[in-house]
Amino acid sequence: MGRPLSNSKRDNEKKKQSKRLEKQKRKEERKENNNKGASLEEMFAYVDENGVIRDTPPEITIKEKINPEDIKISTPKKEISDGPEIYRGRVEHFNDTKGYGFIKDLDSVKKYFFHISAAPANIKEGDRVTFELERGTRDLNAVNIQFEDTKSSPL
Repeated sequence: MGRPLSNSKRDNEKKKQSKRLEKQKRKEERKENNNKGASLEEMFAYVDENGVIRDTPPEITIKEKINPEDIKISTPKKEISDGPEIYRGRVEHFNDTKGYGFIKDLDSVKKYFFHISAAPANIKEGDRVTFELERGTRDLNAVNIQFEDTKSSPL
């Protein structure tokens, strides 16, 4: 028939045992090789003032002293102008029933929202106007809207 089962079981156990022993020997060799020549000083790492990791200690130098009061943390103050900047534009859209509209700036492609309370009573689409800008809840809004004097304007 064939070999008895007990023989193959013994062989398998011997193979497993020999593999375990080889693995244990390799593990011990690695431990020995890692411990050779590595003193405590060689394992230290130093970080210099620029964040670079080095194996030598950094040189001690005299550091420049900084006065904390000289450090500016805020944004510079805005220069005060003579008055608000006046923009020129054309009423692009106006909804009389809802009371709002949009003015397209003539110098750029931007459109600004305006409310009827900041505009003249008889404003309509296509009117040329002058206006100022004011920060609104969402973006810049046109305020102080007035009809442009067409006689003095080159357009």
